Amino acid sequence: MTETPRLPGLTLADADRLVASALEVAAERGFPPLAVAVLDVGGSVISLRRADGAMPMTSRIAVAKARTALLTLRPSGKLELPGAIVDSIQHLHGGDYVPFAGGILITADGVVLGAAGASGGHAKEDEEAVQAAADRWLVSGNPG
Repeated sequence: MTETPRLPGLTLADADRLVASALEVAAERGFPPLAVAVLDVGGSVISLRRADGAMPMTSRIAVAKARTALLTLRPSGKLELPGAIVDSIQHLHGGDYVPFAGGILITADGVVLGAAGASGGHAKEDEEAVQAAADRWLVSGNPG
């Protein structure tokens, strides 16, 4: 029997560690309850968790912020465009384009492995949580 191929990049174990770490960072820093998502390079969800007390809508927003990072190949809050263009991009991507901080690329050696997004705090807190998790993950030697 032939083994099913998988996309290059993050494994389920990687994604689970990134999500848990981001939720840990948020709790350590006193941020509001967050939802955190980690996606593969194709934009599909690998892992998604919502902390107790986080609003239900934060899950979908976390995924959209991560997809925005993948679409733009930069953090979700780093592409400033006029409203009409943002509206068009949101329409093209079924609402999965959120141009606010909180979505980042997960990279190693200049290669995109996936993306992470968070929602529930202020946008800068969302991004701080996922960026700290990604930094911890890189330092631990888990990439690729």
